[in-house]
Amino acid sequence: MARRQRQARKALATVVLLATGCADPSGPAEEPAPYDWKLPAGFPTPRVPLDNPMSEAKVQLGRRLFYDKRLSLNGTQSCGSCHEQARAFTDGRVHAVGSTGQAHRRNGQGLANVAYATSLTWSNSALTTLEAQALVPLFGREPVELGFADQQEVLLERLRADTDLTARFAEAFPGEATPVSLATLTRALSAFERSLLSGTSPYDRYLYGKEVDALSPSAKRGLQLFLSERLECDHCHSGFNFQDATVHEQTPEPILPFHNTGLYNEDGQGAYPAADPGLLEITGRPEDMGRFRAPSLRNVAVTAPYMHDGSVATLSDVLDHYAAGGRARAENGGQASPLQSPFVRGFELTPDEKADVIAFLESLTDTAFLNDPRFADPATTP
Repeated sequence: MARRQRQARKALATVVLLATGCADPSGPAEEPAPYDWKLPAGFPTPRVPLDNPMSEAKVQLGRRLFYDKRLSLNGTQSCGSCHEQARAFTDGRVHAVGSTGQAHRRNGQGLANVAYATSLTWSNSALTTLEAQALVPLFGREPVELGFADQQEVLLERLRADTDLTARFAEAFPGEATPVSLATLTRALSAFERSLLSGTSPYDRYLYGKEVDALSPSAKRGLQLFLSERLECDHCHSGFNFQDATVHEQTPEPILPFHNTGLYNEDGQGAYPAADPGLLEITGRPEDMGRFRAPSLRNVAVTAPYMHDGSVATLSDVLDHYAAGGRARAENGGQASPLQSPFVRGFELTPDEKADVIAFLESLTDTAFLNDPRFADPATTP
């Protein structure tokens, strides 16, 4: 445990060093034209870092980079390899697999509406911007994702050798003395990821578009159950994005909630597997054992398997977990973890009610987003 905590803190220190040491102090030469977010109905404007304002040129560059396999050292993977549009930018694996074939300990999270997230990854309270998070897959050692640890210049020279790509960097970052840099690379990737807005599901058409038939009767009943005090789902999956860790231009200081849902209780005192104890790994605080970020539920029907370690296969299994008051409680004779959230206390659902809740969760699938050509690989969908 102590060794893994040291590794996590060392990795975080590396990210901070790279993030603070790569920016060009000259900044942009002029303010870019206002970016057209094309916000879905009912959606607020995302909050954007002052040093990375949105622009269409930046988003288009980021899209190209997102799908460029040159961003892995061995040229086998791009960001899009583990974040597939048809799966709401997840990969459908129990554990993600990096460019070297190394299996990761966690399930890959989706990128739909990541512009609104207050923290990135499953359980790192220090990674609060997409710009900082982008450095982790590029340069991380444990686990290896894209594999450029200690080889920043190899990556940059590879990109600079492409004259067309260099011209696109110069267009997106006209005030930079060195157009292709780590700062511009991470800013472009982040701009594209912020553009991935999903908000035209049947639920949205029902709520914001006033299409009364957009939801089936079953999904409408499921919505009421989802919001009920019996299930308590909306305490952690709240608001327009069905996620409590949400920030936008109108919110005050962002909150960084993490939750223990009683998935494990290996010692009767709430212990999670030593290989992945959650937020505790970053903070060192015993009470953070097993705490992870609640993901958005948008497009949840296409993002299986579930939980941080992909250990829950279906939405039906997810409901069984919460109905039992935590899977570990069901497996330990009714003994609840002393560290689990008070909102995970168990409930009863009839088979028909369970089907209704699943119908509602399926109504959050935004097929237009999953097929939007603006977010696809430009090599196949210009």
